[in-house]
Amino acid sequence: MVTKAVLFDVDFTLIYPGPTFRGEGYHAFCTRYGIDVEPSKFADAVASAAPLLNGPEDAPYNAEIFIAYTSHIIREMGGRGPNVDACSREIYEEWAACQHFELYDDVPAVLQTLANAGIRIGLISNTQRCLTSFQSHFELQGLIAATVSSFEHGYMKPHPSIFSAALERLGARPDEAVMVGDSIRQDIEGALRVGMRAVLVHRGEAPPARASELGVPVIRSLAELPDLVIE
Repeated sequence: MVTKAVLFDVDFTLIYPGPTFRGEGYHAFCTRYGIDVEPSKFADAVASAAPLLNGPEDAPYNAEIFIAYTSHIIREMGGRGPNVDACSREIYEEWAACQHFELYDDVPAVLQTLANAGIRIGLISNTQRCLTSFQSHFELQGLIAATVSSFEHGYMKPHPSIFSAALERLGARPDEAVMVGDSIRQDIEGALRVGMRAVLVHRGEAPPARASELGVPVIRSLAELPDLVIE
């Protein structure tokens, strides 16, 4: 099947958080608000907060979802007190700033390879980040044909309308497009539901069993993607 468009999730697919959004970074945020947290508890706190991002499929974009997620992480790191909410709101606002993130090493070459093959590239992100500044910050101008953020669109993945909006901007039908992302529910199941194909990016050791149940390819690096989508 000919692939005319490839849509990418952004966070943890193309970029990953730098020190600002790791254990020591959270510790620094919290310290400014008089909150005492234990950085070593950060990884477990993030894992326990993850289900908070899996709300109803028809949920509109709501900053409070992410603020509650961040507050949960702070509390699981031991943070208490009346300033947890204010600290969480600052962290949420800073999440939109590209300078706090790193681009995965495999991204530029893969996007260039896809573009050279005539494939139109799109971005869909469940954040409030400006995707235009994202492209300029990471020097990806000229490679990305369309972007849709949930903040701009109004709904978050896996809502079908956000995928449809991106496909319309790319001029592609669902069966001509592939979604690439790290979230089974938001990226993979959302894309399959609208008739797209999907590829799961899982940079860890053991991919989730759900990927096999859905019959979607799993890659550990984006460098594996061109062989799956270029004829």
